[in-house]
Amino acid sequence: MRLVFMGNPEFAVPSLYQLSSSIHEIAAVVTNPDKPQGRGRKPLSTPVAKCAEDLGIPVLSSENLREDNFSALLSDLLPDLFVVVAFRILPEILLKIPKVGCINLHGSILPKYRGAAPIQWALLNGDSLTGLTTFMLKPSVDTGDILLKKEVVIYPGDNCGVLSQRMSHVGAQLLKETVDRLESDELKPCKQDNSLATKAPKFKPEVRVIDWSRSEKEIHNLIRALTPLPGAHSFMSGKRLKICRSRAGMSTGTSPGTIISADKNSFLVSCGSGSLQVLEVQVEGKKRMSARDYLAGAKLTSGDCFDSTG
Repeated sequence: MRLVFMGNPEFAVPSLYQLSSSIHEIAAVVTNPDKPQGRGRKPLSTPVAKCAEDLGIPVLSSENLREDNFSALLSDLLPDLFVVVAFRILPEILLKIPKVGCINLHGSILPKYRGAAPIQWALLNGDSLTGLTTFMLKPSVDTGDILLKKEVVIYPGDNCGVLSQRMSHVGAQLLKETVDRLESDELKPCKQDNSLATKAPKFKPEVRVIDWSRSEKEIHNLIRALTPLPGAHSFMSGKRLKICRSRAGMSTGTSPGTIISADKNSFLVSCGSGSLQVLEVQVEGKKRMSARDYLAGAKLTSGDCFDSTG
C-alpha cells in the first residue's frame, strides 16, 4: 500500500523504520515543524523528521492541519492509508483523504487509558500488564474500531522511559502486521466497549510535586511514571530535587517527608504509610546521579525533612 506516516517523538521511530523496510511505499512523512530549543534557540527537528531524512523520505510539516493547502498536498499523494503514531489529533478533512482510511498505534489496550499519556497512567496505577492497540481513526479521540492488540508485561523496575522504549519496538511489529493484513483484507475491525473506557490525559504540573503523605507505593509509582521526564520532585533545603529511582520500603512512625536514615548508597524517607528508599536523584541544574554521589555532598542526616515548596 501507499502510506503517509505521521508522528513526532522517539516512540514513533521504530514504527517508521519497520514500515520503511516493508513491501509498502511511504510517500511522505508528516511531523511537527522544527522548534527553537536550548539557550541558542537553535531549530530542532523531531526524532521522526530526523529518521525520515536518514531514510530519504520526503518530510511535510504544518502548524495548522486544517489548512486547505496542506490537505490538498496530502490528497495529491494519492495515499491508500495514513499511519499515525504519537502525532496530533487529525481533523476530519484529513481523515477523509486516504482510500482505505487512517490507523493509529496507541500505547494501551483500548478502551483502557484513552488519551495522551497511557503509559504513564499504567505505571502510576501500578499495573503489571499493559499493551498496544491498532485501530481505525475517527474524529473522537481513541474511540475508533480496534484492529489488533498486543499485551506487554510491566516489570517492577520499569519506568516510563524503559517501558516506552520496549513498547515502541513491540508496537512497530504490531503496526506492520496491521498494515499487511489490511492490504490482504484479513482484518475485521471490532467496536470498542465504551462502558470499559478510562481516560489517560497529560499530567498536570502539580502532579510532579511529591506528596509525602501518600503511601510509599503511590509515590514510588509516581516516580516511575515521570522518569526520565519531566520527573517527580520535592525540595530539600530550598533546592528542587528530582527522585529518579526508588524502592518501596516498610512502614515507620515518623512524619511524612522525614529522612529516617542515610547510608553511603541510599537514604530512606518516611511516607504516609511505609517508607521510600531513594536510589538515584537529580539536583536542580545538574545531571542525574546515584544517591551515593548525592550523599557525598549533601550530608543528609536522620530527621532532615523534605519541603513541598522551594
